Amino acid sequence: MASRASSRGTASLAPARIPALPGLGTTWVERGARYWLRRTFSAAAWLAALAFCCYIALVLYGSFRGALPPTARAVWDWAQVAASAAALVWGWLVQRRDHRRKLLDPPAPGEFRAAKRDEVRRSVWLTLAGRTLWLIAAPVMPAVVAWAVGWSAAAFTVREYPSEVGARRWLQVHNGQTSTS
Repeated sequence: MASRASSRGTASLAPARIPALPGLGTTWVERGARYWLRRTFSAAAWLAALAFCCYIALVLYGSFRGALPPTARAVWDWAQVAASAAALVWGWLVQRRDHRRKLLDPPAPGEFRAAKRDEVRRSVWLTLAGRTLWLIAAPVMPAVVAWAVGWSAAAFTVREYPSEVGARRWLQVHNGQTSTS
């Protein structure tokens, strides 16, 4: 029998605290009405931001399009339709593949928070650099925004986020329900 001084004898009897995930809090555990309300609100906020981006992209594209002769305008419009449809599907596929890859090795709650912090730090500079790209990329903005719409739609239509899977596994390991092997 292990003594109180041994490492096996002093294992924590209290369950581990449920980690709060960014955007979901602790609602991911029970996946009740609050969980689905948070996911719906997040998706609606993203879609509102994307709708604004679509509007800006179409205004910029319209200003570029106005400078084209009528024949070139028609050809360019059809090229944009084809490119936007392809970009929408491409964005969806990129997000789904990334989701599957992340589900194979989901991040623990601490790893997820650190990755989000790093992502936010990088996005500040990308946002500043992207302001000038909006003007340069005006001729192809509908396709770029279509890719973002496809990517976002795929991100919000998954059954479970990789961060939830990782947090669930972390919680099981820290509550002694499974081994770490």
